[in-house]
Amino acid sequence: MRITVNGRPRPRLRPQLQPRLRLRSAGLAAVLGAGLLLAPLPAQQAVAASTLTNAGFEADGTGTATPSGWSTYSTTGQNAASFTEAGGRSGGHRLSHWSSAAYKVETYQYLSGLTDGNYTLSAWVRSGGGQNAAYLALRNCGSAEQRTDLPVSSTGWIRIVTPVKVVGGACTISVNSDAQTGNWLNVDDLTFTPGTTGLTVKGVDLSALKKSQDLGGTYKNASGTTGDPVALLRNAGANYGRLKVWVNPADGYNDKARVLATAQRIKAQGMKLLVDFHYSDIWADPGAQSTPAAWAGHSYARLRTDVYDHTYDVLSALKAQGTTADMVQIGNEINTGMLWPEGSTSNWTQLAGLLNSGISAAKAVSSSTQIALHLANGGDNALYRNWFDNAKAQGVSYDVIAFSFYGYWHGALSSLQANLDDISARYGKKVMVAETAYPFRLDSEDAHENIIDLSSELVPGYPATPAGQSAWLRDVMNVVEAVPAGRGLGVVYWEPAWTAVTGNGWDPTDPASGNGWENQALFDYDSRLLPAAAWLAHR
Repeated sequence: MRITVNGRPRPRLRPQLQPRLRLRSAGLAAVLGAGLLLAPLPAQQAVAASTLTNAGFEADGTGTATPSGWSTYSTTGQNAASFTEAGGRSGGHRLSHWSSAAYKVETYQYLSGLTDGNYTLSAWVRSGGGQNAAYLALRNCGSAEQRTDLPVSSTGWIRIVTPVKVVGGACTISVNSDAQTGNWLNVDDLTFTPGTTGLTVKGVDLSALKKSQDLGGTYKNASGTTGDPVALLRNAGANYGRLKVWVNPADGYNDKARVLATAQRIKAQGMKLLVDFHYSDIWADPGAQSTPAAWAGHSYARLRTDVYDHTYDVLSALKAQGTTADMVQIGNEINTGMLWPEGSTSNWTQLAGLLNSGISAAKAVSSSTQIALHLANGGDNALYRNWFDNAKAQGVSYDVIAFSFYGYWHGALSSLQANLDDISARYGKKVMVAETAYPFRLDSEDAHENIIDLSSELVPGYPATPAGQSAWLRDVMNVVEAVPAGRGLGVVYWEPAWTAVTGNGWDPTDPASGNGWENQALFDYDSRLLPAAAWLAHR
């Protein structure tokens, strides 16, 4: 997360002028367990295939209300709100939902003769947003109904997936709209194939937590009962805790001793541990990779030793107390390298040497620990290709490619998806979003200006509300889950517990600094757990 520029508070960044993904958050309740929005289906067709028919909507041309192989049902009598039209993702046509009046419509296909087991529905979708609900569903499959909401993307197509377990040899594939006048969606190129999807990492960065609680910060569940924030997030579904490590920070927090203490709490909740080495005394990001004061003036050869010794020291201490790191980031948002100037990307041979020193130390402590390399700007494919082509050419060995993706800075969700898909395939690696977040309100609880505090800075379609924050996390997780070949590892929410506590500001040298982040935490201004935390239980 970029907080500072040359040691000063990071200036407010304005949203980029490019198409953004949007989401109508009113559909959240449906995904979180509400009943069906549409009335029960009429009796299913007597004859059904065991594979999807007309999955690309090419069989009938333009204007067909009920495409071949599909059925249409509307509780409002508006079957015509479902139709085929020109402009497919790959072929000539697509399925669309639209009407000049408010409508509820479902387009569905019933499959029978299936072999019992796990299946995944994949579909390419677009939506202009504004619906009460717009989602794909798998129902009547002999197991719990599964849904995936459509993210809003009025320009680029986005692939979403929905897994289900089929018991009894049948399943209904369903496209649903509960929409206002003029709302629209497009669906194309569906597949329903054996196999399943899911996320291994559903994480939370808890780097600011210890200082917050030491200074009096408290945390509550959604009902207002005070509790252990690690347990609250774990009970919500988090299975990974991420902790940053600074070498010798001014306030003493995020050093080895404090990391060890919080790691014990994370592991005690049955969560896994991701350790994020900054190799600095303060924030490291694309705009600042400051060498620790204790390493100042060291030669490149000595810096390699410093990196090895520091990495080994922290990780071996974690292992000794029974909290071995499950994953380690060698550097934080290292778009431009680390330990400037020696480790800048202007000298890839030296940067690779520093990276390999940290990697060697981590593997020496625990050969099973996964190694992640982490860049920001998650929608920038050219950046990632250039960076990891260089890493490959220099023989850097790693397991995971980690992305920071903040929609108000880093582009559209469709850009993130395209980058995740390409980079995971190009290098044959697991990918994850190691940082994302979104505001649930715009005003500040302390005197420090929030990093995102204007409606003009928001991603269109994602309001600064609890529902908008929930929708953002949900859709980022859906995009990562859809990475082909199971290479989408998961998502980490950045600093959900960094609430407005006096003294726990962004600047470790200034106890009076505020954090600018409390409106993007997962605890509200009354310290209650927000609804977005429920998405940590994502399948």
